[in-house]
Amino acid sequence: MVLPPKNPSSDSPSRNGLGEEQRHTMRRTLAIGTIIVMMAGCVLLAVPCRAADQNQATSVIVQGRNMADAAAAVRGVGGKVTHELGVIRAVGAELTTAQLERLKRLNPGLRVYANGQATTSSKESGPEDSFYPELVGARDLYRFGTYGQGVTVAVLDTGWWSNYDGISEDLRGHDRILAEYDATKDKMGHIQDFNGHGTHVTSVMACSLRTEDGQPVGVAPDVSLVGVKAFDKEGKGAYTDVIRGINWVLDNKGRYGIRILNLSFSAPPRSHYWDDPLDQAVMAAWQAGIVVVASAGNAGPNPMTVGVPGNVPYIITVGAMSDNTTPDNPKDDFLTSFSSTGPTYEGFVKPDLVAPGGHMLGIMSDSSLIAKQHPDFALRQNHLYIMSGTSQAAAVVSGVVALMLNVQPWLTPDVVKCHLLSTAKPAVKAVGSVAYAVFQQGAGMVDAREAAFSWKSGCANQGLDVAADVAGTKHFGGYANGNTSGGYYLTNLTGDGYLWSGGYLWSGGYLWSGAYLWSGGYLWSGGYLWSGAYLWSGSYPWGDTYAWSADLLEPVSINIWVPHE
Repeated sequence: MVLPPKNPSSDSPSRNGLGEEQRHTMRRTLAIGTIIVMMAGCVLLAVPCRAADQNQATSVIVQGRNMADAAAAVRGVGGKVTHELGVIRAVGAELTTAQLERLKRLNPGLRVYANGQATTSSKESGPEDSFYPELVGARDLYRFGTYGQGVTVAVLDTGWWSNYDGISEDLRGHDRILAEYDATKDKMGHIQDFNGHGTHVTSVMACSLRTEDGQPVGVAPDVSLVGVKAFDKEGKGAYTDVIRGINWVLDNKGRYGIRILNLSFSAPPRSHYWDDPLDQAVMAAWQAGIVVVASAGNAGPNPMTVGVPGNVPYIITVGAMSDNTTPDNPKDDFLTSFSSTGPTYEGFVKPDLVAPGGHMLGIMSDSSLIAKQHPDFALRQNHLYIMSGTSQAAAVVSGVVALMLNVQPWLTPDVVKCHLLSTAKPAVKAVGSVAYAVFQQGAGMVDAREAAFSWKSGCANQGLDVAADVAGTKHFGGYANGNTSGGYYLTNLTGDGYLWSGGYLWSGGYLWSGAYLWSGGYLWSGGYLWSGAYLWSGSYPWGDTYAWSADLLEPVSINIWVPHE
């Protein structure tokens, strides 16, 4: 049970406890969602429909040698610049079909992208208490006084409920929100969360409320927070707003000491990672020294379902496991079927690791859209809601990274990733063999304590060059490949877990082992210069042409449903 927040006020939630009957009620298996908002899993991107006529304006992203050139080209054909996206040398713009055609004709060197749209997606359900800090070993670090203090995390989402004590204050009752920026309006100020997704994700990572036994609810309850709003009440957003949000984070990284960027959203890839404008912005953030943590997506369990920006090879991409509502029994834990699975289209192993993402306890205002649409899944006395998805799993890992940087503040993003991969625990069967392929669970379950005190280096992103990738001079592929039978494997590696037929195992739960079982080192966590010679190359959904230029205004379906587990 969660104790009441500190400093009650008229705006604060009720502080009443939970009855035993409510606890048992919340243990039921629940699954709710809608076509547009799917409760708190990931954000999904789409492309606007074709303009009805030559005079109807369409939102696009125009990329040039620099932002000034792109803006001048747009204005030169009579278009309107709506967003300055210097992080990717681009602008957001509104152009009629006629203006767009003229822009392409007069400026053949420009790249024009469809301005994607985004919606939140997830599922809800579960038991009543916060269990995930214990599952990932965070509470072992609390014994050393490590709660994430001195580390700033930026959360790019739907906003948050910043006047709730568990969000606005750390464990000592000190204000810890450093800044709030609304990328949809391009202004500083309160980023009220009308949807609920951003508040829930933030609380999983950082809630400072305490349970009955005095343990914090969130993984890193003393972190400093920066909020960036890029999605509306329905959980929808645009590529331009999301990229502008990342741009703002980079511009203000030094001012607020931003070390971590949490991106709990995902979209189906429409091009190679280096050609996607959102992926380009994410790579720039990693290059700037920010540890980027992204959700894998809720499109599993089929192969090659990891979305944007989780398909960026450099960053930390997180899948979801479930404790099967028995947190004290690791033997029945399992990988959720909704968790998106690799490899990526460029051959990289994703997700990089997994974290708790089933029936996750978090905070949400009762006035938010999700809360109003689904009141049955609330522990209403304390504004507690149970949700699931890889969004929550990513938030857990962002909290773990904050604890790591609390212990070793000098770590670079690549070393942080190395510590996480080298200490994660793969799920194993009773006989000791790996229970899931590396393409499903990555390195395994995150281990906060081991990662925080690890001294390993040189085991992540080897053979890659983010500066060259961002500059567009070199691009890279991973070590995964496919065979003619539809299976996936890692080049030059053999053994249990490396050859995968794409099937999903539902034959009971699996122990998340304390021993690292993957053989062959960390070859799969790096890459090599792109050759394009993959056996599945004919199945690229975007074909051989530049995806964002071809069929620019074609509609894309974003309807995805995730069952409860």
